[in-house]
Amino acid sequence: MREICLSGSMSGMWKRSHGGTTKAPPDERGGNRYVQPTATAPHLDSTELNQSERDQLTTLLSGGKQAARKLKRAQILLAADAGASDEEIATSIGVGGSTVYRTKRRFVLGNLEAALREEPRPGARRKLSGKEEALLVATACSSPPAGRSRWTLELLAGELVRLTTHAGVSRETVRRRLAENDLKPWRKDMWCIPQVDAEYVARMEDVLDLYAEPPDPKRPVICFDESPIQLIGEVRSPIPAKPGQLERCDCEYRRNGTANLFVFLDVHRPWRKVKVTTSRAAVDFAVCMRELAEVHLPAAERIRVVLDNLSTHSAGALYQTFPPDEARRVLRRLEFHYVPKHASWLNMVEIEIGVLAAQCLDRRIGSIERLTAETAAWEQQRNAARARIKWMFTTGKARAKMARAYPQPQANSRHIQRVKTSVQRY
Repeated sequence: MREICLSGSMSGMWKRSHGGTTKAPPDERGGNRYVQPTATAPHLDSTELNQSERDQLTTLLSGGKQAARKLKRAQILLAADAGASDEEIATSIGVGGSTVYRTKRRFVLGNLEAALREEPRPGARRKLSGKEEALLVATACSSPPAGRSRWTLELLAGELVRLTTHAGVSRETVRRRLAENDLKPWRKDMWCIPQVDAEYVARMEDVLDLYAEPPDPKRPVICFDESPIQLIGEVRSPIPAKPGQLERCDCEYRRNGTANLFVFLDVHRPWRKVKVTTSRAAVDFAVCMRELAEVHLPAAERIRVVLDNLSTHSAGALYQTFPPDEARRVLRRLEFHYVPKHASWLNMVEIEIGVLAAQCLDRRIGSIERLTAETAAWEQQRNAARARIKWMFTTGKARAKMARAYPQPQANSRHIQRVKTSVQRY
């Protein structure tokens, strides 16, 4: 078993051995010069690199995420254990000779852990005390001053000067302290915070159970929603792309009004339908429901429609649009299932609308005629490709992930509140 030797003009030359530190032979020390032990160059008494330490270093280098400097120190110790000289180690690993010396010295004076870990680095004392850092965090989490929409590093630095005895606080000091606390007061997320109550849970599980049902041609599940779109026309014709040059579009454009897209999506088969209209009133919704029942799915006995809580999405819209007998005839074949409020992500058609926007609508379309033609072509291609949405969220996963949000049943069953179901059958 080899021993790690440490040499240098500062601390002399020692060998780690079982009985104590011994003077190395001349060929290992580079000469017969020997430095007597002193306070700054002690005579070391330590053990040699054993098999356990060697295995630990090999395991460290074999895989896992580690700091680059730690891996280099492990390589230095293994190379030294193999008998390589300081110059050979420095050249092969790509470090300086002083790095090799310091790593070996810390191993000889301490242990393997001391040789691998980082030593405290010299630096200026932190300018902000613990209380002042807490004050900075509290200030960054508070409302910004009057006339400002958000805190900036400069504003926070000035506020610290006002609230403390410091004559000045740099922008970098504020940035580092905020980074340590993972704070970015100049940013905010727009977030929909739903109220998860019994009604929310009932509607969510109702929709998820529909998605989990096996396909039934007689009782299809159709997701329905609408999406507005602006009609943007070109003022000047774009310049087509050519080798070495991107397509060029003029920054000026013409507004040609708005349109609306009604989108249907079958949950259990690769079918979708996009209808372009000029509005999304109750009349338009009623016409879509009649077309769904009589044109698109005439053989279905009952159509389960998943939709959101828009005011026009109601049975009353059909009575506003058609005679009572016709409205009643259409509604007998429809069954509305509403997603919870502030939970449109549960409507599978939202994903399909995102695909439509990315693949077809991410450009300027200036007329409703062109919009109709382009969406029809996209619809035909996607249906021909038999594209489907792979829905992964189930009732079981909802109960596992949202267990804390689920309402707790009351102990006395006689006083349990009745929850109104979201299924509306006509």
